[in-house]
Amino acid sequence: MSVERVSTGVGGLDDVLQGGLVAERTYMIRGSPGTGKTILGLQFLTAEPEEKTLCVNFEETTENITQNAESLGIDVSDVEFLDLSPDSDVFTETQSYDVFAPDEVESEGVTERIVEAVDKHDPDRVFVDPVTQLRHFSPDDYQFRKEVASFMSYLRERGATVLFSTQPTEEDPDDDLQFICDGTISMSHAEKGRVIEVPKFRGSDFQSGQHTVQIGEGGLTVFPILEPEQHETEFEAHSLSSGITGLDSMLHGGIERGAVTVISGSSGVGKTTTGTAFMKEAAQREERSVIYLFEEAMETFVHRCESIGIPVEEMMESGSLRVEEMEPLQVSADEFAAKVRREVEEKGAEMVMIDGLSGYRLSIRGDEEELVRELHSLCRYCKNMGVTVVLTDDVEGVTGDFEPTSARISYLADNIMFLRYLELDGQLHKAAGVLKKRASDFERGLREFRITEDGVQVGEPLTDLRGILTGTPTFDENGQ
Repeated sequence: MSVERVSTGVGGLDDVLQGGLVAERTYMIRGSPGTGKTILGLQFLTAEPEEKTLCVNFEETTENITQNAESLGIDVSDVEFLDLSPDSDVFTETQSYDVFAPDEVESEGVTERIVEAVDKHDPDRVFVDPVTQLRHFSPDDYQFRKEVASFMSYLRERGATVLFSTQPTEEDPDDDLQFICDGTISMSHAEKGRVIEVPKFRGSDFQSGQHTVQIGEGGLTVFPILEPEQHETEFEAHSLSSGITGLDSMLHGGIERGAVTVISGSSGVGKTTTGTAFMKEAAQREERSVIYLFEEAMETFVHRCESIGIPVEEMMESGSLRVEEMEPLQVSADEFAAKVRREVEEKGAEMVMIDGLSGYRLSIRGDEEELVRELHSLCRYCKNMGVTVVLTDDVEGVTGDFEPTSARISYLADNIMFLRYLELDGQLHKAAGVLKKRASDFERGLREFRITEDGVQVGEPLTDLRGILTGTPTFDENGQ
């Protein structure tokens, strides 16, 4: 038997909760100041305009809450407020009484005000912000817990779904309140920014882990952690050409649909241009591709491509290509994964290029282990969806010891192509090679690599040179 769900009003959080909150139950939002608890509560109250709602605000005045909501584009005009903040006449320095004992307080007591508001408005949704302020009206912690539990039971009996916020401190923890609610939503600051986590959710499964939160127009947006195993589609893994004759020969036809290809090399060697060549061929097949520029400006990218005959402007105008310039420090890994999902699931993208991994690493804001975990999830998702992935990876050094990739990502790749600078007779040249290809055999020799006004050119195998991977090759004894 399915249970009735109610939306939290927060994009992405309903997905984490497998459909939203269970109706007519009580949930706690815990977190330090500035994590977004009040915003979440207001979005919850305004999620369904036809429902009656009540906000019991103990800390901020209604005026302040309304102004803050308006600044985020949240319309709270239909929300009923019971203002019990310190500036209201509910509190005086001399008053002290039990919260939920109406027979023991004066007529303007807190309990009576709350009961009157609930009886008058008969709300479907209630938000209490923060409930921990009620400790000041209770003689001890036991009485506080008892009274809060009674309050929540009263609201549930009236058919309301309830959110209440807490601000736990060392002096006033909220562990005792977690036992009287049906679920806990924890909000905090982490290395990757604001995050939200669900430690407890009775009566339903939920997605565990720390999910990224952004605050902007409309309030909070939650970007759930990407779980690749939840996404899959059937597809045919046929070969995809680069449109570059020599490169396709090295790859024995091209790369396979749904494969992950890493193109590595030093800065400026031609990685982005080579990856974009696959997008050009995809456009000719009337397939959609998307490129995320983490290290290059859009204007520069477009100019370079157009100057060598890759018509990216025409591709973008036709809708076969989307190019998005990314600011690494302003987008988290979860948010980026959500962008990719929208392109794949809503707009039908069949090829994705991340250019380049150094910028993507900044979005992770973690160590190499975190980079590998996040990249693994994203690539696994794309593979499950039949999406071809191209990753460009900068390696240090122009010449010298060969380094296939900059991080421990080789195992993620189905194909590894590398571009290499060479010093020969006092001049810089370039070479291309294939280090790995899971789906088929490949050419193990190296070829000369050039970018001209006519595009990318991959020449004949460099059979007369030895020590190419050192960057300073020499002719073999049979060479000239």
